[in-house]
Amino acid sequence: MQLSDLCRALESTLLTPVALAGEVEALCREAAEAGFHGVCVPPTRVRLAVEVLRDTAVRVASVVGFPLGHQSTRAKVAEVAELVEAGAAEVDVVMNLGWFLDGRLRAVARELQEIRRASDGLVLKVILETGALSPAQVREAAAIALGAGADFLKTCTGYGPRGVTIRDVRLLRQVVGRRCGIKASGGVRTLDQAEGLLSAGADRLGTSSAGAIWAEACKRASN
Repeated sequence: MQLSDLCRALESTLLTPVALAGEVEALCREAAEAGFHGVCVPPTRVRLAVEVLRDTAVRVASVVGFPLGHQSTRAKVAEVAELVEAGAAEVDVVMNLGWFLDGRLRAVARELQEIRRASDGLVLKVILETGALSPAQVREAAAIALGAGADFLKTCTGYGPRGVTIRDVRLLRQVVGRRCGIKASGGVRTLDQAEGLLSAGADRLGTSSAGAIWAEACKRASN
């Protein structure tokens, strides 16, 4: 894999609640230097990231309903509106997993449709939390998100039962084909993991280890 291809797939993530402004700024500068696709930062850090990354090609993403997904639909839609106003280019929303497991599939679909309307003009990624679902449930959740207009299906929050696996990515790719993108996230820490997930069918990688993965890839390329 070419280094440039890897970098274009990386979304460097900093969603810890104790992230400082200086850490967000450093994350953004590193992303610009490396040529990462984007950064994913907390909603209250979006304006800062947008300002630091002005005049670069790096896109700013943030999260909605994170990390549990059980906020009300009205609250999630309001979060989207705030991200639009702050200048985010991409939105990663957590699906209401409780509703889904209750069998309230229409409610899940309606919520995602409302969020799709509120995020018009932005890239919308729906986080399924694949580690909490059976393969059959992953297929069903993916179909709902795709039907609601998701641009990407995202595997995990990083706060769920487990992180992403190659099996998750392959399963999602089987379900959606090329109708939408796949963002693999949750526990992506090494270059080998990153390459394996991309080879399995992921288009993007969300990781708080983007800098370390990039450094590892640069070192390998120079040998």
